[in-house]
Amino acid sequence: MDEIKNTAVKKRKKKRYTNPAVRVLKILGTALLSIFLILIITCSIFATVLTIYVLNFADTTTTISLDKTETSNISRFLSVNPDYDEDDEDSQEYDLYYALKNSNKHVVWADLEDIPQYVQDAFVYTEDERFYSHDGVDFKRTFASFVNVFIPIYGGRQIGGSTITQQTIKNITGDDSRDSIHGIERKIREIFRSINVEKTYTKEDILQSYLNIVPLTTQEYDIIGVQAAANFYFGKDVKDLNLAEAASLAGMTSWPAANNPYDNMKNNKLRQKYTLDHMLDNGAISEQEYNEALNYELKITGDITYTSSTIYEDETKDQGPTSYFMDAAINQTIQIIADYYGISWDDASARLYDGGFTAYTTVDRSMQKKVEKEMQKQSNFTTYEMNKKDDTLWSGFIAMDYQGNVKAIVGGRDKKEESRVYNIATDATRSPGSCIKPIASYAPALDQDLMTWSTLFTDEPITIKVKGKDKKWPVNYSETGDSANWSYQQLTTVEMLTRSLNTLPAQLIKKMKPVYSYNFLKEKLDITTLADSDADYSPVTVGGLTNGTKLEELVGAYMIFGNGGKKYDVTYVSKVEDADGNAIYEKSDGYKQAISESTAYVMNRMMQNVITQQDGTGRYAKLNNTDLVGKTGTSSDWFDLSFVGCTPDYVSGIWIGYENPATIPTNEYQNIGAIWKNVFGDIAENEKHKSFDKTFKMPDTVEKLTYCTKTGKLASNSCYSTATGYYKKSNKPEYCSGNH
Repeated sequence: MDEIKNTAVKKRKKKRYTNPAVRVLKILGTALLSIFLILIITCSIFATVLTIYVLNFADTTTTISLDKTETSNISRFLSVNPDYDEDDEDSQEYDLYYALKNSNKHVVWADLEDIPQYVQDAFVYTEDERFYSHDGVDFKRTFASFVNVFIPIYGGRQIGGSTITQQTIKNITGDDSRDSIHGIERKIREIFRSINVEKTYTKEDILQSYLNIVPLTTQEYDIIGVQAAANFYFGKDVKDLNLAEAASLAGMTSWPAANNPYDNMKNNKLRQKYTLDHMLDNGAISEQEYNEALNYELKITGDITYTSSTIYEDETKDQGPTSYFMDAAINQTIQIIADYYGISWDDASARLYDGGFTAYTTVDRSMQKKVEKEMQKQSNFTTYEMNKKDDTLWSGFIAMDYQGNVKAIVGGRDKKEESRVYNIATDATRSPGSCIKPIASYAPALDQDLMTWSTLFTDEPITIKVKGKDKKWPVNYSETGDSANWSYQQLTTVEMLTRSLNTLPAQLIKKMKPVYSYNFLKEKLDITTLADSDADYSPVTVGGLTNGTKLEELVGAYMIFGNGGKKYDVTYVSKVEDADGNAIYEKSDGYKQAISESTAYVMNRMMQNVITQQDGTGRYAKLNNTDLVGKTGTSSDWFDLSFVGCTPDYVSGIWIGYENPATIPTNEYQNIGAIWKNVFGDIAENEKHKSFDKTFKMPDTVEKLTYCTKTGKLASNSCYSTATGYYKKSNKPEYCSGNH
């Protein structure tokens, strides 16, 4: 028994022997398996992250258009041709008014059919030998370029992995990040965009776009596309290039500023050979053509003004400074571009000056020249021949039709010597004085039936609070600047307006409340310069506005008196097209009905008395053959004088004053009505229409009636003193009893 136990103990104590090499292999195998599993997990995570990353930057939904993105370095501003004959096929409806161009840039579009095959081949075999076989991306070159970002396998030199399709997209979008992570992001976007473009467009479409937007610049000039390059470097059309010239242009694409023949002929010859070598290797040219091209002596012209393609005569010539009208048209077009593309003013300005846009202006070129000439004549302003250094009075003028289309504008009295300068008519904000009365008090009050043509009002002040104390306000002013006493007479509405008394507008504003008038000016008549403090008596009664008004907006507000109460947007351009001829802006025919047609007509007739009556403040503007209605405006201390006049075809206005507000000496300068007539009278007398009866006929809602001047009521047979007035059928006075 003991023997058996001993044997069992011996068996338990005996250990199994393990080879050390096997143990090491097991440990190593376990470690390797763990590492392998970690790598698999890591790679999976990396692949997932990379997939998400790629999808974030793929931008596969972005549609790239290959339309004519750049066709010219000229933006053209056109004007209506007054001699246009629609029955003459050679007659042009529009003439060139001004060509706005980037003098350091040249762009001219050429259709692919006008570009010789050897020119096409030169660029294809230089930039993308497999262009006709790939689907937008050459993955072999792309991979090499990708690796080179992290591992400088090309000795730190960047290499181009982009196909012609990718380069075209880059040139269109401006998406050109190159370094580090941003370069990778851009490349991913570019790949997906290229694949989409290849699905949408033909190879011919892509090549045409590329050849027209490829940069072929010098160190000084921005030359875009093969047609512009042919013009600049060789003084010829692209269709006339020979093989040597084509290879010279194609060879410079890798670094145009360093390899162009204008700045560096030696570098260009090396690059030209590079192109010719690739054309020969790909069978695009023969050995003889290769040798002839290689030995051809290039003749470089380097003329930035030369172009083989123009739309309008003289568009490449220097036209001198822009007119005041052009300045305003440029500013409006820049804003249109900024709004359409959702970009800043500066970026929009750069786009306009880079060229390719067409703006259809509203200018009347004959009127513009005439007004410019008259504004420069001292005799149209002064009462005597004044020493020029003493004549420092400023002035601005604007005229438009009754749809708000500006026909002429001048922002100063001196000859314009520079482009894009300060324009008094659009930039200055000055007090409109009594010119505010028709638009802030009379028209809205008449529209609310608060008075009629002949309603009697007492020439007396209202009482307002000034610093907590009652004050009688406002005083009336004489034409010479002296304060006039209140007469306390009973006067009709039309008499008050004719003599420009301040008391009735104050009484009307008190009835309507200043805030109503303020909102009417702002919302119905588009006066943009109003401050919150202008919702008060002085600003809306006599024009004592915090910031003043712009003459452009003041005159624009008066259009309602000649077109039935409609307020249109004031504009200098009616349409703007992009490089491909697509309209990015067209002026709307829409308008705001600021006042009723009947109110507008009655106001028109009342304001005619301002001109025709002996005591009318606008009598000096009276014309001989053409109807005129209008209003003068004088600010406090005679700092500003204005006149706005409505003739059958146009509404126009003029302002005078000093740069630093000061009293205008009325003995040295003519009446403001006379100045308006001197500047615009001849144009007005020669308008197509002489009477408002032709352009603004009396509506059915208005009646011409006789009233009693003693009571302001409609005249009866017993009334011995009568006059004629115009009344809204909805608001006629009762008949006079004759007891007066």
